[in-house]
This record gives sequence, structure tokens and C-alpha cells, in this order.
Amino acid sequence: MDFKDYYALLGVEPDADAAAIKTAYRLLARKYHPDISKEDDAEAKFKDVAEAWQVLKDPDKRADYDQLRALRNQQGDHGSFQPPPGWQPSGGGFDPADAGFSDFFESLFTGARQARGSHAPSRRGQDVEIELPIFLEDTVSSESKSVSYRLPEYDQYGQVVGEKSKTLNVKIPAGVTGGERIRLKGQGIAGIGNAPAGDVYLRIRLVPHPLFDVEGHNLIVTVPVAPWEVALGAKIEVPTLTGAVQMTIPAHSQNGKKLRIPGKGLPGKTGKGDLIAVLKVVMPDATGEDIEQLWQQLADKTSFDPRAQWRR
Repeated sequence: MDFKDYYALLGVEPDADAAAIKTAYRLLARKYHPDISKEDDAEAKFKDVAEAWQVLKDPDKRADYDQLRALRNQQGDHGSFQPPPGWQPSGGGFDPADAGFSDFFESLFTGARQARGSHAPSRRGQDVEIELPIFLEDTVSSESKSVSYRLPEYDQYGQVVGEKSKTLNVKIPAGVTGGERIRLKGQGIAGIGNAPAGDVYLRIRLVPHPLFDVEGHNLIVTVPVAPWEVALGAKIEVPTLTGAVQMTIPAHSQNGKKLRIPGKGLPGKTGKGDLIAVLKVVMPDATGEDIEQLWQQLADKTSFDPRAQWRR
């Protein structure tokens, strides 16, 4: 088919602004309108003017047209013109009001070329990246996690015809960390023709835990303790991701002391991390005069001065 120069049809320059294009269209549409024009080819010219206006008034259609026009000018005018293989308009698609325009217009902006059997070239489907929030408990669980997402569906011409839901049961690998990506091969958008589907990448986001902080593959937990527990020593229960364990607090421990419980952290490629318990001394609320007297007796009987080093 012959290439149509829409700018020449309206008598404007390719860099004309929207106002100039609109003015030119109005003048020519009136000039060639079949009801008032006496020219023999008025109807054909009126359709050409309307078609040019339909393309150049729409920024998306105009951008698509300008791209093909520049490509044609680079290749030279060889008379017959066809859009490049696999050409798809970027945003200025077909509108029912466009019906009845030329084959050239339809080859650019409608599905007419598809109806004639021009299939889109085969191409691999696109990859999809999905953020997957997981709890710390998921990293030590053997159960699969359900992941649901939606994918566009394409016909044989490469046109989007709808979308579908997809659900997968995914086993979270041991040792996965925040920000890491898990690849699910072939679970992305379907390919065109016989090309393979794309992949799905699950980007891991660790949901903050109410008790544990994460440091590499170690877990950090703050353990509230009473003053007498750090003074005298004690055996207490400490939570982990898989249940409570017993921990011994040595006598004369200090506030902020770190105690390590091996193998109770997050799984890693070379083994499990540790649980690090940080002691936090919590003072009891005063409950009466007798309790105050006991604290006073302790103060009177000890010569301990926590700020002695300041006076050295």
C-alpha cells in the first residue's frame, strides 16, 4: 500500500502544533465536505482529511505515526509501504469511530492486518517480579507458601485479550534473606507463538517480628530480667522461632550482657545461626513500705558505687 503523508494532506509542517493542525483540518473539512463541495473527488479528499486529523490530533497516534514516517524517510520512498514486522502501536489504538478509514490507517492502528493472517513474530514471554512478604517463621517451616498473581493473556497476534489468575505453592528455601530473589522458571507471562514463557522472580521481604531482630542469620532477642536474677543467677525460658528453650543467666551479670544460644537462629547455607539474648534489667514497681525498706537495707550494706570510675 502507498504511504500516506498526513501532514501534507492537511497542508501543515511536521512540527506544527495542535492548534495549527486543528485549524487546517476545520478549513479542509469544510472545503471538501460532500454536502457543499462541488469537486468530483470531494468525498475521497474529505475522508483523507478526516483520517489525517484522527491520527494527528491524538498525541499517542501521532507519536506512532511520526516513528514510522521517520523510518520510511530513512529507508527512502519505494512506493509500497508495510509496517515493520511485529509493529504494535504504543498507545494510540483503534477506536470504533475510526472504522472506514484506509488500509494504510488500519495497518497502523487496527487489527485489520491480523484478520488477514499476519501473526506476531514468536517471542519469549516477559518476566514478572513479585514482592513476597514472609514471616521469620516461614524460613524455618517445611510447609509451602501459596503465592497468587495475575498475568496478561495474548492472542497469536501479540494483542492483550484478557488476564488470568495463577496460584503456586512455593517452598521457601532455607537461608533466604530479605531482598533476595527466588526464581520460578517458566511461571511468568506466556510466550508468543512457540516461544517459552517468562520467569517469575519472588523478591523476599521479611516482615518485622514483634520479638526478634535479624542480624545476618542470627536472631537478636531482648530478654527482660529482674535485678535479683542478674545478681544471683537464674534459669529462665527464652522464646525461639521453634519454641521456648531454657537459658542460664550467670550470677553477677550486667544489664546489656549478651548470651548466645547456638543453632536457634535462622537457617543458612552452612548451618543455622544463633540466638543472641540481650539482658535488660527491669525494675519492679514499688509495692509498699516493706519493699522500700529492703532496698534501703541493700543500699546500706553495700559499698558499691556504679560511678566510681568517674572520680579516678
